[in-house]
Amino acid sequence: MRSTKIVTSFIKDDDRLLILKRSNKVKSMKGLWAGISGIIEGNEEPLERAKIEIFEEIGISEDRITLVKSAEKMRVSSSQYENHEWEIFPFLFEVKNITVNLNWENIEFKWIKVEELKKYQTVPSLQKVLFNLL
Repeated sequence: MRSTKIVTSFIKDDDRLLILKRSNKVKSMKGLWAGISGIIEGNEEPLERAKIEIFEEIGISEDRITLVKSAEKMRVSSSQYENHEWEIFPFLFEVKNITVNLNWENIEFKWIKVEELKKYQTVPSLQKVLFNLL
């Protein structure tokens, strides 16, 4: 089975959680709601990749985010790809009063309450990944 290592970060501001809707320009999971995700390159540290992705995807620099929690790596299979799994390194960060500036990877963002996540069509196992951080 093929495997891809990725980070998935969640951003919270008080009791609100940021979710992003993936654009049609990305390679996978087009049009689905997600956290901030990216492929870990080479021997890169997952936390460093998470911070890079946050800056690239929503324009928030490292000095504006605080790591609240990280969770153990999780394995998730995807019906979108045969004989493939994602190794997800989950992170939860906190911010205060930020302005979100999306790049091309996402077309929309929403601040939601955690319990509202189930109302959205998300990437596989997003709720499970989030609950490991709460």
